[in-house]
Amino acid sequence: MVEIVDEVKKEFVKDLISKGKRPSTRAFDEMRKITIERDVLTTTEGSARVHWGKTQVLVGVKIGMGTPFPDKPTEGVLSTNAELLPLASPTFEMGPPDATSIELARVVDRGIRHSGALDLASFFVEKDKVLCIYVDIYVLDHDGNLIDASALAAMAALMSTKMPRVKDGAIVPGQTDGMLKIGSKVVATTFAKIGNTIVVDADLDEEKAVAARITISTTKEHICSMQKGLNGGFTRDEVANLIDLAFKKGDELRALL
Repeated sequence: MVEIVDEVKKEFVKDLISKGKRPSTRAFDEMRKITIERDVLTTTEGSARVHWGKTQVLVGVKIGMGTPFPDKPTEGVLSTNAELLPLASPTFEMGPPDATSIELARVVDRGIRHSGALDLASFFVEKDKVLCIYVDIYVLDHDGNLIDASALAAMAALMSTKMPRVKDGAIVPGQTDGMLKIGSKVVATTFAKIGNTIVVDADLDEEKAVAARITISTTKEHICSMQKGLNGGFTRDEVANLIDLAFKKGDELRALL
């Protein structure tokens, strides 16, 4: 029964899009209403919750002492993980990370890592000791466009993160040492291709009809990463136009931060 309903929704969306309309009545380049709450957790160094339409994502940031990677002995460690909680969608199940959660975490991680937002070299403490920053993404409500919502929540959480005080090679419990320094604000903009039409911020019903997806992460000046999803494709001209639109939509998202 679920598959039949999804197929009906898919055909309805494709037909409506082909007529120049969206189920939500939004313009093709219009995002849903977005709100950000900061410092929503008391047990983390930083946190934020994003309401993106009916999609809701919570991100917590923790910082601990750890060992650097062998090939980067003088750099701190950035680790990004995503959990798709069963309460968020009937399609999410308990268990090890699936392909969707792995892709979500990797796309958000790549945007942050390649943006210059974090100076991982500044997390060096001493030989074989660095600070590790853990960005944990929790999807609370799923109504589409998890990547953009998660990337925005991660950026907001990092911008609210307090640095722990480090003394004699150890973190001093309960003491902070200013805010985490952010070099740039990186956000993600995901474009979905339905038929021959490309829309921004596809909701869950629209995602059922998507043939191809591309996420472009940007700072104000640079493209940080690009990730294509699904089996369909984009032309060279489409990608060039989407890059320009990604910067425009990125500025709208950065203004919220």
